[in-house]
Amino acid sequence: MFKMRRSSLWLAFSFAVVVLLSACSGSSGGPGTPSSSTTINVVAAENFYGDIVKQLGGSHVSVTSIISNPNVDPHQYESNAQTAITVSKAQLVIENSGGYDDWMDKILSGSPNSNRLLLKAFDIAQVKLPENEHVWYSIDNTATIAQAITNDLKKLDAADAATFDSNLQAFKQSLQATQQKIDAIKSKFAGTPVGLTETIYLYQTVPLGLTVLTPFEFQKAMAEGNEPPADTVVTAENQINHHLIKVLIYNEQTVTPSTTKLQNDARAQNIPIVPVTETMPPGKTYQTWMLDQLNTLEMALQSAK
Repeated sequence: MFKMRRSSLWLAFSFAVVVLLSACSGSSGGPGTPSSSTTINVVAAENFYGDIVKQLGGSHVSVTSIISNPNVDPHQYESNAQTAITVSKAQLVIENSGGYDDWMDKILSGSPNSNRLLLKAFDIAQVKLPENEHVWYSIDNTATIAQAITNDLKKLDAADAATFDSNLQAFKQSLQATQQKIDAIKSKFAGTPVGLTETIYLYQTVPLGLTVLTPFEFQKAMAEGNEPPADTVVTAENQINHHLIKVLIYNEQTVTPSTTKLQNDARAQNIPIVPVTETMPPGKTYQTWMLDQLNTLEMALQSAK
């Protein structure tokens, strides 16, 4: 995902801006050196990681999330010079990696800084599904990522280590409500056939015990912004029109004629549609975002039953 084409003109311009900033700002101390400011400057490629950092760092962090608009298709994201400037000033950068946000690596390569900490969530995630980089949708992965973020915050601000550890424990505890909801849905609806327009939600349908019928090749093509194989489109449409699935889980941020057709077919067949997003909606925390979607899914499964 996020296989973006960057023009050489933009890269040259943005990198020139970063180099100029670096020359003007001078060098800084290492990761373990106390910052001259009262807060740690953090840049998160996606807002769900930014929210987790805010919960863990509290008043000791200043967080900028690059992708934060759930109404924008993340596949179409285009970085710019302002993004490069923002990243150049960060003490800690968090990206998903795994091919999801390669644009961040290009920006970082244009402003090398041995003192900046970089956390790649996909690389440290313990639960990984085949050809699926959406690791933040796994509650287990999120706990692991939160631990890694806390470790980096402690490196940058050792004086507040106890606060970061306390916030981490509170964050992990808050994930229990989501895990309990997953367990409750699994106990009632395991084995229920569902459809997915994209691979993102596999990180929850697997622990939920739901049976995904939509061809993986269709889901993968949607996740990568490609045209799905024709036979998979026919299969996915037939699964809806013949009521082989009970619920359609629809990624609102990856909309194509094929996914729109599935949504319209499901609506015509009175099959419940559960919208999900890749980016955290406004006014949510990571926990409320995940829990709200699960509650919607539970109601849809119940009505289908």
